[in-house]
Amino acid sequence: MPPVDILDAGELAADTGLRNRFAGSAHRILADLVASGAALGWTEPPSPDEVATLLDHVITAARDGDAALRAAYSGGRLVGLGYWTRYGRPTHRPHADLEKLAVDAAAHGLGTGRALARALIADAREAGVEVLTLDARGDNAGALRLYESLGFTEYGRLPGFVAVGERRYDKVFQMLDLRQQP
Repeated sequence: MPPVDILDAGELAADTGLRNRFAGSAHRILADLVASGAALGWTEPPSPDEVATLLDHVITAARDGDAALRAAYSGGRLVGLGYWTRYGRPTHRPHADLEKLAVDAAAHGLGTGRALARALIADAREAGVEVLTLDARGDNAGALRLYESLGFTEYGRLPGFVAVGERRYDKVFQMLDLRQQP
């Protein structure tokens, strides 16, 4: 696979053609991953309109300093994306939630997720975020290992909280305290 370029929301928004293609490519990645059982917050693959609306919201929030969005391209093809959003309540403004990190199945194991996560952590630090949180399904061992290797620590777990059909999974909460890191 060719080298990966990590773009931010400003770079995506500046190129109308790229932004329009981004929504369709992001939908393909997210829908394919969810269809194969990935734990991304949907039980059924999201619609193209749902993904486009979500991305428009995140790009607008990023423009306002309340989010960060990163997209990984390899050879001109989207292979991953991730974003965080700041908590909206005034007392929680220094905190943000890493809501999505998704990498195309063909790019798994190549460092794309790590590159996206590192870029999003740097964006959070630059935006004055003090604590970056996330939650993941307990069976998503690869993602949990990635986050732990980046310094996230578990701060809570809800046993059997996530129901997918007849299956039950833990919901695992992790945090990265940016106040304690250079």
